[in-house]
Amino acid sequence: MARNFNPPLLFLTTLALAFSFILSLSPHNAAATSYEISTTVLYLTPPSLHQAHQQVLSYNPKTTIQQKNQSNPTKTPFPSFFSLSLHPRDSLFNPHHNDYQTLIHSRLDRDSARLNSIINNLACKTRHRNITAPIVSGATQHSAEYFSRIGVGQPAQQFYMFLDTGSDITWLQCKPCDQCYKQSDPIFDPRKSTSHKSLTCKARQCKKTETTSCINNTCQYNVFYGDGSLSAGDLMTETVSFGSTGSVKRVVIGCGRFNIGLFVGAAGVLALGSGPLSFHSQIKASSFSYCLVNRDSRKSSTLEFNSPRPSDSFTTRLLKNPEQTSLYYVEFTGINVGGKNVVVPKSTFKIKKNGEGGMVIDSGTAITRLEPGAYESVRDAFRLLTKDLKRARGPTLFDTCYDLRGMSEVEVPTVSFEVGEGKLWNLPGENYMIPVNENGTYCFAFATSNFPISILGNVQQQGARISFDLRHSILGISPQKC
Repeated sequence: MARNFNPPLLFLTTLALAFSFILSLSPHNAAATSYEISTTVLYLTPPSLHQAHQQVLSYNPKTTIQQKNQSNPTKTPFPSFFSLSLHPRDSLFNPHHNDYQTLIHSRLDRDSARLNSIINNLACKTRHRNITAPIVSGATQHSAEYFSRIGVGQPAQQFYMFLDTGSDITWLQCKPCDQCYKQSDPIFDPRKSTSHKSLTCKARQCKKTETTSCINNTCQYNVFYGDGSLSAGDLMTETVSFGSTGSVKRVVIGCGRFNIGLFVGAAGVLALGSGPLSFHSQIKASSFSYCLVNRDSRKSSTLEFNSPRPSDSFTTRLLKNPEQTSLYYVEFTGINVGGKNVVVPKSTFKIKKNGEGGMVIDSGTAITRLEPGAYESVRDAFRLLTKDLKRARGPTLFDTCYDLRGMSEVEVPTVSFEVGEGKLWNLPGENYMIPVNENGTYCFAFATSNFPISILGNVQQQGARISFDLRHSILGISPQKC
């Protein structure tokens, strides 16, 4: 049967299809139809300088409850489980800032010093293969952010020590001291400890690190920092105690006789790096974990050894970088913003043969740093989904800030890390949108590393129980466990 041809109807049909096709190509409709934007509510609590600086711990160790509990710790070769209180840096040291903005600037300055130390050390090892660079600690003179209290000696003398996952030698200032900075506790006097013993040059521990030397048959250590600070002295073995949970004998510790740097009241560094002389390696701990509270919080949390990983943890692999053995690298596979995977260079999370690349997880770096290309992609994705928020100027480190004054809450796109087998670690909004003053300015708390390395900072780790299973090279992440 013959069909009637209707030109006007065909024209209208063609026009409708073309208009529909044009609409489908528009940016707004493309974003709306390709995926549903994932958001979270950020509750805006005005930051307070008073809150950040209150409850500064006493400089008199005799007044602490921990010291009373540690007077007669149980002696055990290797405690099956023990924990230490973990405090933000500002609980120990009150720098008397004039306002919250200057406090933030001081934190970011310390963070830049920390980043430069890691990069300088890595650059030395990757560009000058025949030069052995000194180990760079996570507690450079302006950078360590969390600390615990331990007992050293017999009877135990109590000390605040900076937690550092990027350092391999635990050390503290010792008498007699040729050069010491001011610390909150009395300087350790080995002559008052019955368990003190100097380490000889023949001791196997003296040969396990490249930072040692030998003088008069005494094993000496020298730890240099990227900003010019240092600690040098002799290695000793001592009894170390952990609250009322026990003690361990013959732990190798640096007895610092010459120390330069503003270590902000702490007696030294509690090294949790991946080297053979790190603290957990010596006490035979198969795992350790920490939970970092917000640095403006009144709360403390715990540093735990040999504790079981929380049942709700999701896991990924801990990786080794042969060119940077002190640091922990974590296997991430991607970053999501607003529920959509951000396209970043494939090399971002891969450790190259020359030691560059990869993602370091670090307790001393505050703000997560990404390789330049990856950072720009993540930042641009976040900006695209926050066009309705008023932009503002923030500190030099941040190039994406917002004026949220007068608001009690705001909806922001989610930010997530892809961890192992497609699992997502969804960050709380306060872990990537942080206040930088008391006037309602919030900034996107990611930045560029300006170097082929990425670092997962402690601001992004806040609130989660981070577990290092050293025996199986697994990192566990359990959100909201502080």
